[in-house]
Amino acid sequence: MTLIAVLGSTNMDLVAYVAKAPQRGETVTGREFRTIPGGKGANQAIAAAHAGADVTIISAVGNDTYGARLRSTFEHSGVDTDHLRTVEGPSGTAHIVVDDEGGNAIVVIPAANGTVDHLAPGDEGLIATADALLLQLEIPLAAVIAGAEAARRHGVRTILTPAPAQPLPAELLAAVDLLVPNEHEAAALTGHTDPREAAAALLDQVPEVIVTLGAAGSLYAARGAEPFTVPAPRVTAVDSTGAGDTFVGALAVALAEGRPMRDALAWAAAAAALSVQRPGATASMPYRAEIDKQYAA
Repeated sequence: MTLIAVLGSTNMDLVAYVAKAPQRGETVTGREFRTIPGGKGANQAIAAAHAGADVTIISAVGNDTYGARLRSTFEHSGVDTDHLRTVEGPSGTAHIVVDDEGGNAIVVIPAANGTVDHLAPGDEGLIATADALLLQLEIPLAAVIAGAEAARRHGVRTILTPAPAQPLPAELLAAVDLLVPNEHEAAALTGHTDPREAAAALLDQVPEVIVTLGAAGSLYAARGAEPFTVPAPRVTAVDSTGAGDTFVGALAVALAEGRPMRDALAWAAAAAALSVQRPGATASMPYRAEIDKQYAA
């Protein structure tokens, strides 16, 4: 069984659905409100578990009702919580507005996630046994660097989603095997709005880059190889929240299972295409049989 370790954030998503997102100073009436477990770390962990891997999350929740529900969500999704800390105070939250075109705007309040600024006893041992380590940037950078360096020491493939976009220190980039920004994050990191130019610039810092392009699919680039794109299935989006994390979680499973990169990207795109047709982040993530069916279509 493929083992994926995820070091990252766990939030409760507070989602308001509206016809059109409000502008500054504007009040609009929404049609629905939901509380949905999320956070980029949790999203990727649950996506990978649904895709068929054994997954363990390294994260933190608060000792509040959200924290209890988040822990329960992991357990019901098949994600191991032995390395999920419970700390005093509130759990992290993400305040999300989703419009009728499936677009979203998000405000994240880290709370308990802010305490994940180091590896706790046993975390490195877990990472050492994994087939891949998934990282994002919604926890303190010190922990992200520590996790990446631990993975490098043990020869474990490290996949970093650089979101929210911010400058990446050299010591982190030196320990990353595969960087997976979306096109906006790639532009923020390099100053290049063209995804191919951005990917080429990022290859000066990491060995492999995948730039996700939303409905247009993804672009893969590696040192010494010709870049290529893989299209995404054409679907009607209902809610794009968590689609990128679904893609990364499924991608990690596909690569750990030994799929060639082009096939892995197509399989991950199938997972993401299913997720955008459903509301919510973790609630929208497809299971392996669904992904296989979409991939074969």
